[in-house]
Amino acid sequence: MSKNKLKKFEELESFERVFQPSFKDFFDKDFELKGKWNRKTFGNDYPLVLELGCGKGEYTIGLARTFKDRNFLGVDIKGARIWRGAKTSHLEGITNSAFLRTRIEFITAFFAPGEVEEIWLTFPDPQLKKRRVKKRLSGPQFLERYQKFLVNNGIIHLKTDNKVLYQYTHNLAKHNGLDILVSTDDLYHSGLADEILDIKTFYERQFLQQGMPIHYLKFRLPHDKHIEEPPGEEE
Repeated sequence: MSKNKLKKFEELESFERVFQPSFKDFFDKDFELKGKWNRKTFGNDYPLVLELGCGKGEYTIGLARTFKDRNFLGVDIKGARIWRGAKTSHLEGITNSAFLRTRIEFITAFFAPGEVEEIWLTFPDPQLKKRRVKKRLSGPQFLERYQKFLVNNGIIHLKTDNKVLYQYTHNLAKHNGLDILVSTDDLYHSGLADEILDIKTFYERQFLQQGMPIHYLKFRLPHDKHIEEPPGEEE
């Protein structure tokens, strides 16, 4: 491991709102902050919003700067990536942002029913190989996890450069009768981009420089829907 990475990991330990639980902290039990994130971490009762697979945390930080009456929590397994967002949050004194380092497969161990209002999926791995479709963060296996802690009809945002992932998620939402609020396969030529959607991640800027269109989908996830794969995706 490089000295630079080691320095980042050491610094992560010093940040007040960065949580790096070990497997034993949530294996076969709930994480200690489950159901208590707002009260214990942010000291308020504002709506809680997650960015899953947050990378460098650009959306977590950008949203926290814009919405002072909401709390934002970025989740990723890569500590060196989280460091950038956590460092920015620390230097700017952004008190309504925090970061959790864990695998998203274990996400239900960290949040109680109804604890989260919205989820952002910003440029997740599209998992294009057929055998990896079940690992898509917008697929049934993950949406059913999110149902366990989202408020009823909570909102899912997907922002991606990958047309296959966008179309797959759109088809899934339509097939399952989910309420699609916004849908565009070319965000920055749609007239829909606002101060929220115009927040750009590190990777998004690279995609735009290459002339790639950005796709965006926003839909509601109710509690009473059993989520199934859209036709043609079943194994």
